[in-house]
Amino acid sequence: MPGFLPFSRASFMMDVIALAMFAVIPVMAWSIYIVKYRGQYALHRKAQLSLGGLLLATVTLFEVDVRLHGWRQNAEASPYYTTWLNPVLYVHLAFAISTTLLWIYTIVTAVRRFARPAAPGPYSAQHKRVAKAAALGMCLTAVTGWIFYWMAFVA
Repeated sequence: MPGFLPFSRASFMMDVIALAMFAVIPVMAWSIYIVKYRGQYALHRKAQLSLGGLLLATVTLFEVDVRLHGWRQNAEASPYYTTWLNPVLYVHLAFAISTTLLWIYTIVTAVRRFARPAAPGPYSAQHKRVAKAAALGMCLTAVTGWIFYWMAFVA
């Protein structure tokens, strides 16, 4: 299905995932802010679980679309198609795959190790370290994804 962004050659789901990442980063930052500076542990938990669920659903639909319809035919018009596009894609995939695994680990261990209602506990220090790495990975995934999107479907 053709995309909806007027400046792009991307598919619908490619446009969705590109825009979704614009929403994920500020929501993630807000969620970190509310727990770090406001102590709103329950709201942080809800936000992160919601964000994780929405990302899982969106990325799953995106992957199904890419597997069924591909993306290369939409990117062939790019001046980067035969030069920098694949290396940029591989860098993006390295961040995306490692960040996905890290987010799953972060969420699963937090759900298992934190009490309900959410509150600081013995696992808090480790959670902060792992969550910082996951948040950085998400930012790098978003930035490299946007670079790939622009190179493949806009340029």
